[in-house]
Amino acid sequence: MRAVLQRVSHASVAVSGQTVGRIGAGLLLLVGAEIEDRKADIDWLVQKITKLRVFCDETGVMNRSLLDTGGDVLAVSQFTLFASVKKGNRPSWSRAAPGAISQPLFEQFVASMAVAIGKSVPTGVFGADMQISLINDGPVTLMLDSKAPE
Repeated sequence: MRAVLQRVSHASVAVSGQTVGRIGAGLLLLVGAEIEDRKADIDWLVQKITKLRVFCDETGVMNRSLLDTGGDVLAVSQFTLFASVKKGNRPSWSRAAPGAISQPLFEQFVASMAVAIGKSVPTGVFGADMQISLINDGPVTLMLDSKAPE
């Protein structure tokens, strides 16, 4: 499972011009699943994201986690995180899990994240064409991969 994490001042996601999810200060998460992902991948990602010290303390040093700040989370499913561009110019999506696998994994991820942070996690609409608006704070953008934990 992969996630692109962006620290934001605020973020929202819209479908067909209607806002379906919105947060204040916190993290925008773009999340993709591959066929081999399991609950252990979700657990690792949730634990890593909630404990990453990417928020500034009173001295301006990134020493505080999502759990420390009580920040919000907006999660958006994004199969393109598993694009392969090794051959030619058209990305291959062969590593991305099909919807029948990735949607339940994404929903489990969102539910686990909500429990971990103690509040609801707004999302986009799975499989929809979405427009995401954000103010990236910092900017701080990180890529996480449960199969390659660094």
